[in-house]
Amino acid sequence: MKRAIFPGTFDPFTVGHYSVVKRALTFMDEVIISIGINESKRTWFPTEKRLDMIRKLYADDPRVKVMAYDGLTIDFAIEQNAQVIIRGIRTVRDFEYEETIADVNRKLSGIETILLFTEPELTSVSSTIVRELLQFGKDVTPFLPQGMKI
Repeated sequence: MKRAIFPGTFDPFTVGHYSVVKRALTFMDEVIISIGINESKRTWFPTEKRLDMIRKLYADDPRVKVMAYDGLTIDFAIEQNAQVIIRGIRTVRDFEYEETIADVNRKLSGIETILLFTEPELTSVSSTIVRELLQFGKDVTPFLPQGMKI
């Protein structure tokens, strides 16, 4: 079985994240959406709420699991017997950051990272933008996967 983890904060999970998972499932048997717990990072939604929202979204797809982890992403990947780490990138800045992390992870474990470029129409969508819109009471439905309830 080809298993990947897709790590992130997912605060909240956006249409961009959804697109990455959908595309990863074309070449992976299973994707574990992996919510990293970082106590120093202020989040809009508590971890349990993020887990619940994403699990409900994928309730009918046994190929997708949703888990939280605390610690290094690479250690979680090893614990889950993942062969690959999936990351989505929107910008050159994202690429430079992800390349460095991928190099370190590969040196530590041999696990490869696959970078999926965001679809052009989704490059402006980010969790940061969605949180800001939520803060001002705006409708964020266009930026969330269809059926996701906040």
